[in-house]
Amino acid sequence: MAQNPDVKIYTLSTCGHCKLVKKLLNECNVEYDFVDVDTLGAEERKTVLEEVKQLNPKCSFPTIKIGDQVIVGHHEDKIKEALGIS
Repeated sequence: MAQNPDVKIYTLSTCGHCKLVKKLLNECNVEYDFVDVDTLGAEERKTVLEEVKQLNPKCSFPTIKIGDQVIVGHHEDKIKEALGIS
């Protein structure tokens, strides 16, 4: 596994762009944590959505946190750059 900054993604289980981000990270052998926000219970979802809003006020998905950098959406070039992958 490549050495990477902490990677966490906030996703929706039904979101095509979210699935593409997971696929990209898997293909690049990047370890990451993810939360499918739509599968959480009401209280947990409320808490996680507050986390997302801190990173991305529009609260859209996927919201990706790589180290201190936040990327919103499936932007392969930005994600790879943040990970130090060419």
